[in-house]
Amino acid sequence: MRGYVLTVRPQPGLAATIKAGEALGLNMIGYPLFEIRSRAWECPDPDTIDALLIGSANAIRHGGAALQSLTSKPVYAVGQTTAQAARDAGFAIADIGNGGLQNVLDNVPGPQRLLRIAGAQHVALDPPESVPITTVIAYESAPLALPEPLRPLHDLGLIVLLHSAAAAQQFDREARRLAFERSRVRLVVIGPRVADAAGAGWQAIHVSPTPSDKAMLELVQAMCI
Repeated sequence: MRGYVLTVRPQPGLAATIKAGEALGLNMIGYPLFEIRSRAWECPDPDTIDALLIGSANAIRHGGAALQSLTSKPVYAVGQTTAQAARDAGFAIADIGNGGLQNVLDNVPGPQRLLRIAGAQHVALDPPESVPITTVIAYESAPLALPEPLRPLHDLGLIVLLHSAAAAQQFDREARRLAFERSRVRLVVIGPRVADAAGAGWQAIHVSPTPSDKAMLELVQAMCI
C-alpha cells in the first residue's frame, strides 16, 4: 500500500498500534513523541474513596505502590484499553466509557466519592454535586523529538495518528522544527479536541468516528483504499 502511517504514541501503545495497523495492511512506522514517567503521589485514606476514575491506562501502569491499597475500589474507565489495564492490576470495573472521561463521569450514579488518578496534563471535568472528585497526579509525559529522516516521507504520502491533544501540540512543534510541508501531510485524530490542538496548514484533518485506536486505523485503511 502506498504511503506511510506514523504513530507517535508512547510505549507500549506505540507497539500495539503498529501491530494492529500492520494487520490491516498499513505501512506503519512509529516514533514516540513522549516518554511516560511516574510521579510520587500520596494516596488519600481509602475509607474516604468509593471508586476510582481513570482516564488512561498510564494511570494504572505508572500508579506505583500507592495503588496497592486501592484494589478493593471499583474503576470507572475511559475505554477498553484502560479497563483491561485495571483488570490486569486486580481491579473490578464499574463501567467503561466510549466517548471521553466526562461522558463516563456523567453516568456515575451518586452519591459516590471518586479518586481520579491522572497525568500532569489532564482534561478538566465537571462533576455533579453528588459525585465529588479528588485528583492526584501519578505520571507525566516528557516530550521527545522526531528524527530528521522523517522529513522526506511526506513526498511518499504520510498520514499521522494523533491520540491526544498533547501529542497534537508536540507534533505541531516538531513539524515546524523539521520544516514539514504540511500541505502533504494528513492527520487522523482521536477526537475534536485533538483536531483543535493540531495547528493549521495540513492537507486534511480527519476525526475518528469513535475515540479508539481501532476506529482510527480503520479510518486510515478506508482512506488508503
